[in-house]
Amino acid sequence: MSHDHSHAVPDDRRRLAIAFGLTAVVLLAQAIGAWWTGSLALLVDTAHMLTDTAGLAMALFAAHLIRRPATTRRTWGLRRAEVLAALAQAAVLLAVGVYVLVEAVRRFTDPPEIPSTELVVFGVIGLVANLASLAVLAGRRSASFNLRAAFLEVLNDALGSVGVIVAAIVIATTGWQQADAVAGLLIGVLIVPRAVRLLGETGAVLLESTPPGLDLDAVRGHLERMEHVRGVHDLHASLIATGLPVITAHVTVDDSCFTDGHTAQILDQLQECVAEHFDVSVAHSTFQIEPVGHREPGRNLCATTDV
Repeated sequence: MSHDHSHAVPDDRRRLAIAFGLTAVVLLAQAIGAWWTGSLALLVDTAHMLTDTAGLAMALFAAHLIRRPATTRRTWGLRRAEVLAALAQAAVLLAVGVYVLVEAVRRFTDPPEIPSTELVVFGVIGLVANLASLAVLAGRRSASFNLRAAFLEVLNDALGSVGVIVAAIVIATTGWQQADAVAGLLIGVLIVPRAVRLLGETGAVLLESTPPGLDLDAVRGHLERMEHVRGVHDLHASLIATGLPVITAHVTVDDSCFTDGHTAQILDQLQECVAEHFDVSVAHSTFQIEPVGHREPGRNLCATTDV
């Protein structure tokens, strides 16, 4: 019996390349606008756009790396590259968000004069480009950590552009210069929680936590109720990359299974169970079948005597 453990890697490089190109163009335009107008909201949006451009570049590079084949040295290939890229993007997003909050508070007491007309122009340019990037990424935003991070970056940019436009309108109609700081503050409030959540999710993958939605107690209980299974121990599950959960376990079975040919049947049932029974399908599973009297290497091999 053959077991196909291949894992197709979706190719999202074209989507990421389009989003990267649009973001880079807007970055240049907004950098000019921030220098021209002196707006905090636009400066923050420009800084955010800079991190997003770098983040999209990392995402594009990671999308290329994960398509490299596995080797004897890297048995999973470079599938974790997407997780590392998303982690780096989230860390930068968090740093930008904290800076925005601090700078916005400072500018409440000393707001600079902001030319509202120019601010609207650059805000609209940013919003149009960000909406185009969102349209490109939206259809695949849940496909990987990499694309999700890229989508969140562009979404935050779009929200930032909206904040810039609203601030410009308020300044033009009321003359209240603090509107720029308020817009910057709101952008920061939107950035930080998303960055923290993505940091937690990617960090959990790198720490090899159990994949979200997979209850190992339920898995253990279901496996132990199978015929001839006497116990399950050393049960571990982790997530290599998006859509690639793995599970390993030692399964103790009746000694008779090793003489009557039941072990192959039990192995098939174990793999079928974790692949089809639970909400999180684990297609890549490894089970060690053991007799009741099996003793693990290194366990209780000798007694120690205190002298």
